[in-house]
Amino acid sequence: MKVLYVGNLPFTATEEEVSAMYSEFGAVNSVKIIKDKETGRSRGFCFVEMEDDAALKAIEGTNGKDYSGRSLRVNEAREKTEGGGGDRGGFRDRR
Repeated sequence: MKVLYVGNLPFTATEEEVSAMYSEFGAVNSVKIIKDKETGRSRGFCFVEMEDDAALKAIEGTNGKDYSGRSLRVNEAREKTEGGGGDRGGFRDRR
């Protein structure tokens, strides 16, 4: 089982539309469009879970493909790393 990262997704795309696009390469186990916690609006990327062989074909078939005027960026998703992000603002004593 592989999880694909699909970036530069149109903000109007639905999980059903993405699933339909990827199902031409094989069975799609799940699609999760990532949304902003505050607004509920799409953040412009999603994760697609597929079987290994189908996922490799899907990467080759959709990376760089135009989808609603946007060029998709598709690759195998990487594990989230600990930490990261750096200083995101907030209160700091600036003496």
